[in-house]
Amino acid sequence: MSQWKQIQQLDMKFLEQVDYFYDDNFPMELRQVLANWIESQDWETATNHEAMATVLFNNFLIQLERQCTQEQNFLHRHNLKRIFHQIQLRYKANPQHLSAVISNCLREERRIISAASMQEQGPLEKSMQNSAALEKQKNLDNRVAVIRSSVQLLDQAVKHLEDMQDDFDFRYKTLQLRDPVERNSQNMKQEVMALQEILNRLDYKRKEILSKMADVIKEIDALVASQLMPELQEWKRRQQIACIGGPVLTGLDQLQNWFTMTAQSLFQIKRQLDKLDELIVKVTYESDPIPLQRPQMEEQVKYLIYHLIKSSFVVEKQPCMPTHPQKPLIIKTQVQFTTKVRLLVKLPEVDYQLKVKTTFDKDLPSGKVTRQFFIPTNNTKVMDVEESSNGCLSVEFRHLQLKEKKCMSGAKGNEGPLTVTEELHSLSFEAMLCLQGLDIDLETCSLPLVVISNVSQLPAGWASVMWYNLLTDEPKNLAFFSNPPRASWSQLSEVLSWQFSSFAGRGLNKEQLSMLGDKLLGQHASYNDCQVSWSKFCKENIPGKSFSFWLWLDSILELIKKHLLPVWIDGYIMGFVSKEMERALLKDREPGTFLLRFSESHLGGITFTWVEQENGEAKFISVEPYTKNRLSALPIADIIRDYKVIADGIVPENPLKFLYPDIPKDEAFGKHYNSQPNRVCPYIPTILIPISLKIAEIQGTAKVQQWMFNNTIMNPADASREMKADDFVTSCKWITGPEFSEEWPGFDSSPQHDSSTLLFSGATLVPGDVPHAQ
Repeated sequence: MSQWKQIQQLDMKFLEQVDYFYDDNFPMELRQVLANWIESQDWETATNHEAMATVLFNNFLIQLERQCTQEQNFLHRHNLKRIFHQIQLRYKANPQHLSAVISNCLREERRIISAASMQEQGPLEKSMQNSAALEKQKNLDNRVAVIRSSVQLLDQAVKHLEDMQDDFDFRYKTLQLRDPVERNSQNMKQEVMALQEILNRLDYKRKEILSKMADVIKEIDALVASQLMPELQEWKRRQQIACIGGPVLTGLDQLQNWFTMTAQSLFQIKRQLDKLDELIVKVTYESDPIPLQRPQMEEQVKYLIYHLIKSSFVVEKQPCMPTHPQKPLIIKTQVQFTTKVRLLVKLPEVDYQLKVKTTFDKDLPSGKVTRQFFIPTNNTKVMDVEESSNGCLSVEFRHLQLKEKKCMSGAKGNEGPLTVTEELHSLSFEAMLCLQGLDIDLETCSLPLVVISNVSQLPAGWASVMWYNLLTDEPKNLAFFSNPPRASWSQLSEVLSWQFSSFAGRGLNKEQLSMLGDKLLGQHASYNDCQVSWSKFCKENIPGKSFSFWLWLDSILELIKKHLLPVWIDGYIMGFVSKEMERALLKDREPGTFLLRFSESHLGGITFTWVEQENGEAKFISVEPYTKNRLSALPIADIIRDYKVIADGIVPENPLKFLYPDIPKDEAFGKHYNSQPNRVCPYIPTILIPISLKIAEIQGTAKVQQWMFNNTIMNPADASREMKADDFVTSCKWITGPEFSEEWPGFDSSPQHDSSTLLFSGATLVPGDVPHAQ
């Protein structure tokens, strides 16, 4: 089933997450009409290769144009043509950006499918998606709406008060124009009494409006303090979790709606207070409530506006290199990175020429010797209205770079206890907003960044990003790694599963996480309460190994991502299973049952083990792990299909029959096999056959030689020439590394040949390893 069909079968809560990352940059209509073609292209590789991205971009336009001509529905055809021109204009100058956008969408889809397929959520994800949170959102919607309605009613009340005052003012001035002789007349007295009654009602109405206005201001104050600011902090926490592979980040548009409606209410109250100030210029009196209460209320409203707008200035997209979209908050020197800030208050009065300035390490902790960096490119941009996000005011910095400052007095840049990837930095954003007489200084900062100078530092840098964002929500705690806290295994295991879900499209189950827990913590009855130190996770080597736990796990992630992805997504790689558990699982299975697991002794290696029966006892046989170099030449599915073992002069056969527990090999891996070369060809085709040689046992026996001769693909031009097995074998060469060694007859059976490749007459045998019983 295609990935897009799997997406369409998800529950609504997951579909809403999908809807979040499809926008004008890549409309969902294109994902729908070109679903199969899009999934068949390698967008991720094209992200880093301009020529490949250009070819894919042109092919994309061809596919889209073809869909336009084939579409029968007039409206749909019109929309596709419009989108065609938009995509052409937007990405013509930078086709790599389109590849990055599509690659990100496909990756997020896989992550959502993986999350939906996992039967249980971890504690962090549950805290992000519980029913109480939905109830809070409904309550906040209602509360904001009630405040908005109350402010509208105040508007009507102020208008009514203005009408009453105009009536009073007219009558008062008319009375003053009357002849003084009439002032003691009965009519005059009645008019004065009527005027006094109007003034009393006017006074009552002023007090009533001010009282209601005070109540609304108090309600807004409580709303901001008890709900809006906590909701903003929760969104920022969800952003941290999303940065390290957690659930897709949503809710910013909703947050903007709440902030905007609340700000609109405050500005409307400010205008009402201004109107009351105008009214007392015309009519005032002793104990008039407006001059007594208005100044304090105005100060309170101004403070709330200032505080609300200042808080609404947020980093919508954390700094990230386009070359590593799954690993934000890691910046390599002299490599461009992007980031985006947004103002959550949408008001027509805002001056859209709002300039935002970026500063690096503005709040760097003093007293520590650290590397220092600066932004050499233009670090100021103007915010503008973004139509695709409900008209929000935002600005995206797409071409920022960092350069390292040269240290003064010969000091080195990384002195002290912290490593390069433990030093945290930040990117600050500043702007000045002038609005309705208010000067509001806006400032926000990114989450802490790790700055690297070499790609080899990326794994350790990502470990730092994960550890920080898992364990703290303080955005300015740049000294975090001076004394990093421990993580509970329940927290850490969930984040590790997210890495596989995010990077490889399938998270880890309980059994796989249990094996990882054993490897990191030793065997425990319950891991959830176990605490893991930062050093044990990332800095200390695994006992008996030359690498840390995280480096081992990260190398497996890279192996899956580049060489094992389809098979991993299908769930056919058990992966994390100890040798003891492996034996227990295979012991009672049919001979030829095998499973795939990741090597514990090699960085980025995968091996398979199968079971055989010998004298009524189970015998377990494994091969040397396949690493990225070998999997680059031959995919894992083809290795399993063509695997052979040569021993004792017996004609070799494939010992792999069933994928654990009992899935026929071809049923599991068949769709991933590469097609065999076409043998009707004027050239000698080359076939890679993975083999294991028990060299000490075969010693170049005649049976093996005859098998190799019989199974060689002959050049048609040589069909008429008779070739003897001995002649054929003498023409074969052993390849060890880049060099040819001795010929087959009389070859040395020493260990250096264990991993040799036998090249003969158009076929290449690729060894898995000398198999060994466990």
